[in-house]
Amino acid sequence: MTSLPSEAFASEDRSMGHFLYALMCAFPLFFLPVILSLLINLSQRQVAPLSLLGSHLRWQRRSIMGLVLLLALGYWVNPLWLSLSLCALGVIWFSYRIFKGWLSLTDGQAM
Repeated sequence: MTSLPSEAFASEDRSMGHFLYALMCAFPLFFLPVILSLLINLSQRQVAPLSLLGSHLRWQRRSIMGLVLLLALGYWVNPLWLSLSLCALGVIWFSYRIFKGWLSLTDGQAM
């Protein structure tokens, strides 16, 4: 009998992924929860990269790095309107990635 990928993911503990998404949702609090989430994420080296949790950890790392890149770019751009637009785009994009990833984790889908 062959098992479907969703059956293999069903037995995996997803609580770490939920905790990290919750920390990422608190990013308006001086950006500290996101940094804490990234540090915890980077310490999870024992998680298999091809597992459900591994795919979400990679998704979270890329989301945080994208946010940092857009916010840094918005900080260094000279015209105020462009700077604010880049920062707003970064926050909207980051929020989208958090909610899409968290809903996918809840549904048991890999990213």
